[in-house]
Amino acid sequence: MMRMAPRWVFYLCLLMLGGLLLLAAQAQETEESSGPADVRVMTLEGSIGPAVSDWFTRTLSDAEEGGADLLVLELDTPGGLDSSMRDMIKAILSSDVPVATYVTPRGARAASAGTYLLYASHIAAMAPATNLGSATPVQIGGGGGGDDGGDTPFSLQTEGGTEDTQEGEADSPDNRSAMDKKVINDAVAYIRGLAELRGRNADWAEAAVREAVNLSSSEALEKNVIDIRADSLADMLEQADGREVDVNGVMRMLALKEHSLARVEKDWRTEFLTVITNPNVAYILMLVGIYGLILEFYNPGMGVPGVVGGISLLVGLYALQMLPISYVGLGLILLGIGLMAVEAFSPSFGILGGGGAVSFIVGSIMLMDTDLPGYQIAMPLIAALAVTTVVIMVFVVRMALYAWNTTIVTGQEGMEGTTAVAIHGFENGRGRVRVLGEIWQAESDEPISENDIVRILEVKGLKLRVKPEGQSNV
Repeated sequence: MMRMAPRWVFYLCLLMLGGLLLLAAQAQETEESSGPADVRVMTLEGSIGPAVSDWFTRTLSDAEEGGADLLVLELDTPGGLDSSMRDMIKAILSSDVPVATYVTPRGARAASAGTYLLYASHIAAMAPATNLGSATPVQIGGGGGGDDGGDTPFSLQTEGGTEDTQEGEADSPDNRSAMDKKVINDAVAYIRGLAELRGRNADWAEAAVREAVNLSSSEALEKNVIDIRADSLADMLEQADGREVDVNGVMRMLALKEHSLARVEKDWRTEFLTVITNPNVAYILMLVGIYGLILEFYNPGMGVPGVVGGISLLVGLYALQMLPISYVGLGLILLGIGLMAVEAFSPSFGILGGGGAVSFIVGSIMLMDTDLPGYQIAMPLIAALAVTTVVIMVFVVRMALYAWNTTIVTGQEGMEGTTAVAIHGFENGRGRVRVLGEIWQAESDEPISENDIVRILEVKGLKLRVKPEGQSNV
């Protein structure tokens, strides 16, 4: 019995140690669960484009990696590009972090693409004096738009109709093309799917697409379009506390009574993408790149035009591939530049140059394949760059070609073909000549006497190869 006592003591110690570890783990778990909820807030104002979509998806990914409890999107938008909006919605639907979209401040709106984002979010909230709706699709590049030139979101418009249709007729099925019907039906199915997923009013969502209707925040709450109407962010979080949301098929209760707020600011990448995806900036970058490469081609060795042009062209093309562009417009721009370059090579009394200028202007107008006001190239910019392109391609390039083909008259190269005077007779084919006030060593295959006029055939370092004037070079 005395031998067995230490073994029982050892087992007892192990049991006590295991119990202590279990209690410590439970205490840690309780402490972690009772800690403040991690709520991250980002503010989106303006049109939804590639830069905003990239920023949102990266922020949501960071929130997942950091174990955040909620991401709040403070929204005020007239809409944006369809592809960018869908990327954001895909990120929301696949996220392990609940997303609350809050239309704020007062006077803000969630038009068009913003309406879709509200329907896709786990929590949809609006501040007083805000509105949503106007989600009628507009075919990109179709020429549609509101009668008053109002805000037009991604492939959506805030008001139906075109200038050729009378009021009240724009949305009738008879006035829509087959493509319009396909786009609208696709948008209806998309937003109804989001509404059914979140348990919100699908019929009003369809009306927002087909009839471009709008709702105020109070009406939206009454019609089960949104979940919360809150005066402030704190009020919204307080009302969201305790709600159950479907996160990737798993019901999760939001515990936000005690929370810590962390605002997410735009980083350098978002600011950079915002700048270069401005259609005017992307257009300028592309043309600067083309100009630089052309000037480097006609004047090789400078380096600066080629380097600047190459970088600008690559950045401009990267920005353009993120935007809805018309490749027909891009082709017309390149054709116009090509015609003006041909005009510089072989003057045709302005026919090719004029045609190139027209092609360039038409292509620039057609370049952005959308009617969105925020994604159009300014007409004054097109006019200014058209004149600049004509000047560069027709005059500057022509002057460069003329300088390229002009006989060199200075330096050692300019001495070839000119005449010199022999200072004395050549011995063994070698002697000295005077040219341009300088005395040079010279050599010749023919006999040369003092004061003979000789013609310089070649400059070889510090020596000249000459022949007597009047003899041909064999």
